[in-house]
Amino acid sequence: MTVKPQRKPFIETAHGAAVLGDALDALATLPESSVDLIMTSPPFGLVRKKEYGNVDADRYIEWFRPFAARFHAVLKNSGSLVIDIGGAWNQGRPTRHLYHFKLLIALCEEFNFHLAQDFYWWNPSKLPTPAEWVTVRRIRVKDAINTIWWLGKTPWPKASNRRVLQPYSPSMKDLLTNGYRAKKRPSGHDISDKFAVNNGAAIPPNLIAVPNTESNSHYIRYCQEHGLPVHPARYPADLPEYFIRMLTERGDLVIDPFAGSCMTGEIAERLHRRWLCVELREDYLKGALGRFKGREGSKAKHDPSKKEDTNFYRIPRPGSLWSADEGEPLREDGGKKRADRKEAGKSGKNLKNQNQSKGFSAVAIAARGTAT
Repeated sequence: MTVKPQRKPFIETAHGAAVLGDALDALATLPESSVDLIMTSPPFGLVRKKEYGNVDADRYIEWFRPFAARFHAVLKNSGSLVIDIGGAWNQGRPTRHLYHFKLLIALCEEFNFHLAQDFYWWNPSKLPTPAEWVTVRRIRVKDAINTIWWLGKTPWPKASNRRVLQPYSPSMKDLLTNGYRAKKRPSGHDISDKFAVNNGAAIPPNLIAVPNTESNSHYIRYCQEHGLPVHPARYPADLPEYFIRMLTERGDLVIDPFAGSCMTGEIAERLHRRWLCVELREDYLKGALGRFKGREGSKAKHDPSKKEDTNFYRIPRPGSLWSADEGEPLREDGGKKRADRKEAGKSGKNLKNQNQSKGFSAVAIAARGTAT
């Protein structure tokens, strides 16, 4: 059974539809307790305006309240609300805005949502931003994490982590091969002999490592061929697929009220979920047509027989480049005064030379490995 929006769909497929218009208007047409999953990435609360439109961080909660009320109304008791939302920096200061944490608190305390779990999406391909604090003054590290709030109307939204298992790490494979001693650890955890059972795959953590490097997809080519803007804030396909797989069944209803390029709809269509996407901008929906035209009957993306599906990102050990010489001293003003560029350049060059003299070449760093 497909979704039947009350307005004429801009895009219509075998399992769902995308409509042009305001999300609140579209949500008002849905029956209460009818939705299994709201999977969305709303406009972030940023201090700089983006081409696709966004809300000022200081007014974000006020703006989001009507959506939160309607989200709660249309979700089933067994349903989930999943929000991918990035953080923001305060204007002119190397400190973080708290709007996305305030949103989470408001959703739970004002609208009676329950936080099932918080996830963190690490995008390894993110550029080192904000440049002023990261690459110029060198007083912060690059911001490469988005928070993902998974909420339910009750503490018990339907879910199964068996749907999103990942390959064992090399260290776990070694443990399964060579064994270990079952005993109580210093932390107090009692590791029994059942820990060595090979279940074929590992339960994933709430850190999702997915690069956002799409550059030559069918969607992008379609937009280029038709002179349409490519949406600049798309999340990668693996992100909605993770939660659609874990939190819904075939035939369940998935909606994305801030659809953008309709990535959520594309994944829901492929996974045989009913879906509804809503987007304010017509040019973005015109581009989203490229996600469905000529793609009918396409096979599922993941093929377990392919070797690359056993690859996954690992986080480098923080100490990969640590040494006794810590380089230039910390600045007492915390970087408040911008350093002279020539002096900063000399300092970076000296540190590079010191690392190379200690054997920290690119080859040596790679040979030291990464965390498992």
